[in-house]
Order: sequence, then structure tokens, then C-alpha cells
Amino acid sequence: METLKYFLPQIWFVILALFLFLYVMLDGFDLGVGILSLTSDDDERRSILMTSLSNIWDANETWLVLMAGALFGAFPLAYSTILNALYIPIIVMVFGFIFRAVAFEFRELSKRKLFWNFAFGAGSFAAALGQGFALGAVLEGIEVDKQGHFIGTTWDWLSIPSVLVALTLIQGYVLIGSTYLIWKTTGELQETHYKTAKIAAWTTLIGAIFITVTTPIFYESTRLRVFQTPLIFIFALIPLLGVVLVSQLLSSINRRQERAPFIWTILLFVLSFIGLGLIVFPYIIPTEITIYDASADPSSLVIMLIFIGLLIPVMLFYNLYQYIVFRGKVTDGHYGE
Repeated sequence: METLKYFLPQIWFVILALFLFLYVMLDGFDLGVGILSLTSDDDERRSILMTSLSNIWDANETWLVLMAGALFGAFPLAYSTILNALYIPIIVMVFGFIFRAVAFEFRELSKRKLFWNFAFGAGSFAAALGQGFALGAVLEGIEVDKQGHFIGTTWDWLSIPSVLVALTLIQGYVLIGSTYLIWKTTGELQETHYKTAKIAAWTTLIGAIFITVTTPIFYESTRLRVFQTPLIFIFALIPLLGVVLVSQLLSSINRRQERAPFIWTILLFVLSFIGLGLIVFPYIIPTEITIYDASADPSSLVIMLIFIGLLIPVMLFYNLYQYIVFRGKVTDGHYGE
């Protein structure tokens, strides 16, 4: 039983990290495309952008629902505390999703599309902004009592570091959205997103550098963890790998490759998640509550693990299948070869 109490929370931490990564990667380019739609100068281009998402965006968001349910079941204390601490960013995110979803459906039926075009783009931006503030607040740490209950204020999530994280996350979404559109579009529209991808790569890199430099300065707990051996060597290696990946990304953009920029961007997201995981672990509520303090009863974790073990392959297969079916380029508002 003691062994289960030790290893099960770690397994569920990895599962939650996997769900979060899949969500950020898949719905990240959805949100990025939505934000980029605000810059489209005509309705035909915007229709192509939205058509590229029309058959996949619903399934992409299911990973967020699955992650929230898994967090509630595996770490109920963390679920309640994080929800209390981040009401406003979460509400902003939810309203962004609502506006985005409604605009997606209503735009097709409307003769005057201007409002729904704006609602889709603004909803995507609001959802990304809410996620960025939530991530920044969690990394900064949530103020809790000895029982792990939130005792902070309504606006604790709003700070200079969380603003920096939110803006960098938005740029990351624009980057992965641009590289996705390079893959899915042709001609002048594709050329436009080669340019937006290059700009977003630089702005994301600048934001990541600021976060890497300032995080140890702002947060003592992170500073103590980062400069411990052997983690100091790992944290020194991650920024170097990040620079290499960005250089490869920019090189693939300059060579006008179609799929390579999207792959390099995914690798950048993987590297970022590894770094975040190493900084946060073993805390589920940095820097007070560990995964062992907040975990549910081992029997509950085992039962959930069985069902999740059956569900994950099904969801992965469905996601892969839909991308294979709709793998063609998008031209004139429909899928081609």
C-alpha cells in the first residue's frame, strides 16, 4: 500500500502532464489560427482559415475536459484550490470558448459575417489569455493554508510575471497556428503565414528568454531548485536545446518547407513542457502542496487508471484518424488533395 501511495500520484502527475501537453499542442494551433483570423484582410481568407479547423477543433478541446476530470478525480484538493484561486482567468477562458464556438457555427448561417468574424478571433484571444494568466499564476504559486485551501485574494493571479507568461503563451499559439497554416494552405496565404511564423518564432523566443531569466529572480523556491545539482545541468541544457530548435525552425521557414516548421514547433512545446515539469514536480500546487498531499485514495487512483488506460488509446486513435481523413490542403473553403 505504501508503494502505491508513492508511485500512483507520480503516474497521475505524468498522465495529467500528457493531457495538458496534448491539449496545448492540438487546441493551441486552433487558438492560434483564431487569433490570426483577426489579421485576415478579406472574408475568403478567413473562410479558408476556419475551414482548416472545421472538422477537428471539437475533438482537440476534449483533452482539456479530460484533464479537468482527471485532476478532479486524482487530486481533488488541487482541483478545488486552483479553481478558487483562478476564477477570473478560468471564466475569461470559458467565455472565450463560448464566443468562439458560437461564432464558428453562426458565421456559416449569417449573411453579415463581420460580428461573427470578430467574435471568433476575440474568443480565441480571450481563451489563450485566460490560459496564460492561469499558467503564470500556478507557476508563481498559490497562497494556501496548512490544509491546502486557498487563502489569497481574487487578484493574486495578476502580476508582472503572469502577464509575461500570458503574452508568451499567446505568441506560442500564434507560432504553432502559423506553422499549421503553412502546412494546410497554398499560394499567397501560405506565404503570409511563413512571415507570421517567423515573427512569432522571434517573439516567442524573446518571451521565453525573459521568463527563463526572470523566474529564478522573482521566485526563491525556483531559484533554489534550479541551481541544485544535478538539475542545474539539465536546466542549463534546456535553453541551449531551445535555441537549436528555434534556429532549425527559422531555417525550415527560410527554405519554405511545409511540414518541418510545424514539427520543429511541436518539439519546442515538448521541450518547454519538460522544463515546466521539472520545475513544478513534485508539487501540484506550487510551492506548498505536493502530489502526495493532494492525491485521492489509492483505490480510487487504481480504478481511474484502468478506465483512463482504456480511454487514452481510443481518443488517440480518433484524433489520428480525423487528421488522416482531413489531411489535404484547404483551398477555396474546402479540402483538396
